[in-house]
Amino acid sequence: MSAEQLRLTVARARRGSPEAFRELVDAFKDRLFAFVWRILRDHHEAEDICQAVFVRAYERLAEYRDQYAFSTWLFTIAYRMCLNSLRKRRAYAGDLDLGQFDGGADEAAETVANSEEARRLRALIWKAVDQLSTAQKSAVLLFYREGKSCQEIAEVLGIPAVTVKSHLHRARARLRECLKAELVDDRLACDYLSGSWGA
Repeated sequence: MSAEQLRLTVARARRGSPEAFRELVDAFKDRLFAFVWRILRDHHEAEDICQAVFVRAYERLAEYRDQYAFSTWLFTIAYRMCLNSLRKRRAYAGDLDLGQFDGGADEAAETVANSEEARRLRALIWKAVDQLSTAQKSAVLLFYREGKSCQEIAEVLGIPAVTVKSHLHRARARLRECLKAELVDDRLACDYLSGSWGA
């Protein structure tokens, strides 16, 4: 969906068009789910959060300001709901259970991405990402997977852009350190996170 189509669809949704809001859900549901799942690591909880995000977005669509990207506004809602969920989870469990990622492959590089070495590297990279703080992990996902700028990430996370840059710098250093033992080039990890290498 182009920026102009998105603007028009948001305007129609604001006027009460359920079809327009459905188009917005369809346009963002996969990316939003991937972001939420990466933070929570629980499929059912991620589905629940995504549904709640879209409900809240629908209820507060009048509050959305066109000066910001719609995706930034939507991801801000999702991030805050994820933080609330993590706080509740910590209160109940005392610790997070972050599992391994075992994703699929881009069709263009299916053979390479499905190789045993690619699976091993994916597991290592996501295991290292799981060791980051929630804020660092969110910054990494928004920057590399969603292509958000530091300013947009700052809006989503509700922190200054300079803090986002610090989170990204520390996250890269942490990933480099975690992956050094496995002889994985951190640029390869960044390429993988940005989706330019089999997902």
